[in-house]
Amino acid sequence: MFSTKEPPIVISIGGSLIVPGENIDHNFLDKLNVFIREYVRRGKRFFLVAGGGKTSRKYQQAAKIALHNKISDADLDWLGIHATHLNGHLLRTIFSDIAHPRIILDYDKKLERWKEPVVIGAGWKPGWSTDYDAVMLARDYNANLIINLSNIDWVFDSDPRTNPNAKPIKKMTWEEMEKLVGTKWSPGINTPFDPIAAQLAKKLDLTVIIANGKNFTNLQNILDGEAFKGTVIMPYRIDASFYDREYYRGSKAGYRFIRRTSWIGRLLRYLVNWYRAILIKFFLNPQSVLDVGCGTGELVASLRKLGVDAYGVELSKEVMDIIEPSVKQFIRIGDPTARLPYKDAEFDLVVTYDVLEHIERAKLRKAIAEMVRVSKKYILHKIYTIENRYISIFHSKDFSRVSLFPRHYWQRLFHETDGVTILRNSFFRLPLFFETVFLLKKKGA
Repeated sequence: MFSTKEPPIVISIGGSLIVPGENIDHNFLDKLNVFIREYVRRGKRFFLVAGGGKTSRKYQQAAKIALHNKISDADLDWLGIHATHLNGHLLRTIFSDIAHPRIILDYDKKLERWKEPVVIGAGWKPGWSTDYDAVMLARDYNANLIINLSNIDWVFDSDPRTNPNAKPIKKMTWEEMEKLVGTKWSPGINTPFDPIAAQLAKKLDLTVIIANGKNFTNLQNILDGEAFKGTVIMPYRIDASFYDREYYRGSKAGYRFIRRTSWIGRLLRYLVNWYRAILIKFFLNPQSVLDVGCGTGELVASLRKLGVDAYGVELSKEVMDIIEPSVKQFIRIGDPTARLPYKDAEFDLVVTYDVLEHIERAKLRKAIAEMVRVSKKYILHKIYTIENRYISIFHSKDFSRVSLFPRHYWQRLFHETDGVTILRNSFFRLPLFFETVFLLKKKGA
């Protein structure tokens, strides 16, 4: 049974995958059928949006020839839209036993209390493609992942069909996509992403993955959070340079109504870190602690004042310049997705506070395993999940949260982690509205 609490996944299926040439690709549809049903069995929900592809362009070209190019863009768009309806009905037929009975053709009419794990969508109005419709679905149904499937592995910096030196782009921002595809729509346009859809996705701060729809192993990697081949389009570039001084000082993320650098903001941080330090000391009483993703080292300082031999590791070199001198000697630069600069089982406790959601899904398993490696007994993770409504109400949006998932996603991930078990009642937790906390214990410790 699928979970109504987990956000649906929106998959935009390019029409050229369904009808790549003269004939319908039965092999692709057969694999898609098996693939979607397997993930429905695992509890996933899907919006599948059918594109028009070459079918729509053939009809548009025929109309242009017959009318000597004296045809409006609206009429050309309607030909393309009806091609998406045909492809949509084909998908609806394939998934008839698990799909909602109505194909979404009017995106102003939202579904009410829908129970089926699959919903099919197709084209709506002239002026944009089904990419735009997919973005609208993500907006209206709170989807946190849009996968745009086409017949290419990557977005390239130029057309690889005409430029043999075209380079694939693994990550890009919406501003960079805008420069690549422009800002205007024309019927039958063939771009990696609809320019009008790109503008809406940019406005909504969405993340979109563009990948080859024929590679189902790769698509499985995307859904399972493993390394995958494809282009990720983000609100803005997120890498090590993102975590600069402005981020840690609160100008890029923080409370909506309180500046991090104000006396109230400093007081809140002080209280929060003392609260965390006291909980750690009271419930776990470790002799040594490593804070992974320690930021400016405030938790490390609080723990040391309680007599705990605490250390921190931080990815950003920029933050080292603003750490208090009294704490700086206990902080190292390190990347948990590579290798932490510590020996095996060096610390009684390894902690992360609001760190894992900032790590790309493909690197999460490696990071979690690395923290298990350097721990002697406990690993404590506080993670921002979609159930923590407190964060979305009182905090500004933080675009670096590239792995924002429900609680049960992390629970499954930790269950699949070798060498640890999840402890349920050994550490104090606020209600799920406020926070999600996992305490892991190494087997045999």
